[in-house]
Amino acid sequence: MDATEAMELVRGAIMLLLVVSLPVLLTILVIGLIVSVMQAVTQVADPTLSFVPKILAVLLVAIVAGPWMVSMIVDFSRSMFTLP
Repeated sequence: MDATEAMELVRGAIMLLLVVSLPVLLTILVIGLIVSVMQAVTQVADPTLSFVPKILAVLLVAIVAGPWMVSMIVDFSRSMFTLP
């Protein structure tokens, strides 16, 4: 394996990391924005109010997208172990 092949493997791993983490990160971003707007509108400045919806949303996304995330990681791992 030369440096070019190693860099391709690292690039693939980083892309997989971004693709797999995207649903969770987008969910946190959207829920955080919605909660922040609601707090600004109602003038409630309690920082703990933003944690519960984010945690519940992340759990829901993990349940829904979890099998897809695991299959992507398993496929990548299998491809890493079956390299010539």
